[in-house]
Amino acid sequence: MNDHPEHSPAGTRLEPLISEQVLIALRRIIRAIDIQSRLLLERYGLTGPQLIVLRSLVELGEASVGELARHVHLSQATATDVLSRLVKRGLVTRQRSERDRRRMLVRVTPQAEQLLGRNPTFFQERFLKKFDRLQSWEQMQILSSLQRMVAMMEAESIDATPMLTTGEIHKAEPTDAPTPGAPAR
Repeated sequence: MNDHPEHSPAGTRLEPLISEQVLIALRRIIRAIDIQSRLLLERYGLTGPQLIVLRSLVELGEASVGELARHVHLSQATATDVLSRLVKRGLVTRQRSERDRRRMLVRVTPQAEQLLGRNPTFFQERFLKKFDRLQSWEQMQILSSLQRMVAMMEAESIDATPMLTTGEIHKAEPTDAPTPGAPAR
């Protein structure tokens, strides 16, 4: 008799090993984030980082690039790149501060406010609503498991923001439209 229930008597596997099921679940998570990011881009013409920057600017009123970068947990270089794309689209303006002419301030345009009025949402917002409904022990169990997976993947040193996007958000893209599998900006 076979001691491994995942194998048939002939030695062929009937169901994936637990490790394979974990990899499948990870792949599904990655794909869900990618699909939702593409939907945001198709429906609103925005990437996740662009939406976060616009919402943050509405919240802040106006800000320097450094202040905005800190507020959204991005490097100043990444924030500058995202802002450049938004300026090109007419969603953000840059102006010198009247009080300190050395400072450049950014703010949203009426066009951006109109776009945000259509209420584009993040995949992560729906996720967080569901996550918040879990019992605290379930939340801690998920967090602990994910932190262990990060350690197993030796990914502790990878800079990450609390934003669900795929790819490395600090690499520059050659065009405004992301290519399949390319980072969202």
